[in-house]
Amino acid sequence: MATPSAQFEAWAKISDDMDLVHASKKGDAVAFEELVKRYDRKLLRIAQSVTHNREDSQDAVQEAFLKAYQYLADFREASQFSTWLIRITLNQSLMKLRKRNVTKEVSLDENFEADEDLIPREIADWHPNPEQLYSGSELKDILTRSLEELVPVSRAVFVLRDIEGCSIEQTAVALNLSQSAVKSRLWRARLQLRNSLTKYFKQSECVQLRSRSLQRHDTIGVALS
Repeated sequence: MATPSAQFEAWAKISDDMDLVHASKKGDAVAFEELVKRYDRKLLRIAQSVTHNREDSQDAVQEAFLKAYQYLADFREASQFSTWLIRITLNQSLMKLRKRNVTKEVSLDENFEADEDLIPREIADWHPNPEQLYSGSELKDILTRSLEELVPVSRAVFVLRDIEGCSIEQTAVALNLSQSAVKSRLWRARLQLRNSLTKYFKQSECVQLRSRSLQRHDTIGVALS
């Protein structure tokens, strides 16, 4: 009989999530622990983007894994396991928000049919792109504050699509939205964030120009003295 460590090593070499899911459904706890290892950091980032509270995010992810394990038999494999897991995590994160009374009650099943009537214009890729901005120490704070201004569902759309790299289809499934609704929400989120970052860049340019002006003034003063 294989030791627990040998089982961990064997499952860690499995690249297909569904093999782990099938084993977990048969009661293999080690296989499910491997799934937890694969997605805990990703889910924590997603939860953090919604709650903006590390303790709530950690609780949401733990509760999401617990629910996933409890209802694993209900997973019909119509979508990727990771997408199903993200949806549970988002629901748990929104529940944390409601308990804190930080925002109005929001559900991922909210009806966004009106969004589908909006035909978004194409917004060019940013330079640097959103993922680079999010990981960069200089602009991380301003982007985080700008994300907080978005409604939770739009925030989730942006994070899943532009930061976590999910496809439009995966994002739509995770949020239970149509692909058209995801595209319009993403367009609005990008536009709002771009406006916020533009203000930041303009402020930075003003500071730089003011600094250069003072330096020139000092240089002239020294030359005349």
